[in-house]
Amino acid sequence: MLQRIQVRNRWKSIFKPWEEADPWLFGACIALTIFGGVMIRSVEINQGLIDWWRHWVTGAVGLFLAIIISRCRYQTLIEWKWPIYILINLSLIAVRFIGTTGLGAQRWINIGGFYLQPSEFAKVGMIVTLAALLHDKTVPTVANMLRMLAIMAVPWGLIFAEPNLGTSLVFGAITMGMFYWGNVNPGWLILLFSPLISVLFNNLSTPIWIAWVVVAGIIAWRTLPWPWLGTFGAVLVNVVSGHLGQVFWNVLKDYQKMRLTGFLNPEKDPLGSGYHLIQSRIAIGAGELKGRGLFQGTQTQLNFIPEQHTDFIFSAIGEELGFIGCISVLLVFWIICFRLVTIAQTANDNFGSLLAIGVLSMLIFQVFVNIGMNIGLAPVTGIPLPFLSYGNASLLSNFLGLGLVEAVASQRQRKKRWN
Repeated sequence: MLQRIQVRNRWKSIFKPWEEADPWLFGACIALTIFGGVMIRSVEINQGLIDWWRHWVTGAVGLFLAIIISRCRYQTLIEWKWPIYILINLSLIAVRFIGTTGLGAQRWINIGGFYLQPSEFAKVGMIVTLAALLHDKTVPTVANMLRMLAIMAVPWGLIFAEPNLGTSLVFGAITMGMFYWGNVNPGWLILLFSPLISVLFNNLSTPIWIAWVVVAGIIAWRTLPWPWLGTFGAVLVNVVSGHLGQVFWNVLKDYQKMRLTGFLNPEKDPLGSGYHLIQSRIAIGAGELKGRGLFQGTQTQLNFIPEQHTDFIFSAIGEELGFIGCISVLLVFWIICFRLVTIAQTANDNFGSLLAIGVLSMLIFQVFVNIGMNIGLAPVTGIPLPFLSYGNASLLSNFLGLGLVEAVASQRQRKKRWN
């Protein structure tokens, strides 16, 4: 009896450091990673590839790192924000000189046969940097916001130049999400997006564009500290952006325009820009309610969809597991988002809360865009589905973000217990 008690206490002492972790968040991410390997195996079963096994190995390494990070004091990262920021920029600059090219972009660094993608890890590094800059500001000023945007613009520009449109969009989502949670005036966030909206509206309808320019001016008048100057600047920027956008659009070749607008009518170029979208929609539609069965999808098994193990893994889920499988995946993502919001709301400090929101913004944006392009509601941008799509760097960066949030959760719970 005494020996049993000693063995039990020994096991408790081993797992005690991790008993404060959020089990729902860990469990959901682990479940998606395991399921992702299964679906990658289904996609590649007739090709003799072992990406599914690599996915699981990378996930195991990522989980190990997440567990280690979850036991660290995340507050120390505040002091390391600038070294982290410099490191991510140096890695992105290194890609320009020693990086390898694939799929028309120079994004990877080959280290002993392992292809490292610095832009993926830069997302987590940027979350830490922005959280450290925002955490001690109760109500950020316009000057604070512009300073942080300038800091974020350096890695964003390096990533955009690779070119890597998908990851650069994720950077924007992270920044907007953390700004909103950091009490930046919502009107300022709208004004940040207003030039892009002006470009879109001016190409669709001139009256709608003019109305939007007026709205942007009203928002600037009511939210900026210098009403007259701010309104004039907002109107000027939107007018110039609208006209420049139209000029640049007319400069683009027809095939370039099709890449940007192909998702609206993919049938115009069924063998080119619209091919992925058409085949993905066919696959998801063929799954109906219960799916064709695991390893039984015709679109999936006959390799009709290129890069299905990465960007279009959701189409394989839809075909082989049907509507029920898709909804189940979305439910797990909902659990992850719910836990991240809960941790952000109950964190010990603003820094921890911002870390959780940064990871939430990173994940939820990727989920929406990836699933959107799989069902034909968004252009193909090369954004992976978190924890499910094959990609070593992407999976590791997701687990690093998970580790940071679990560190916030653990210290939050420990403080409650002590009180």
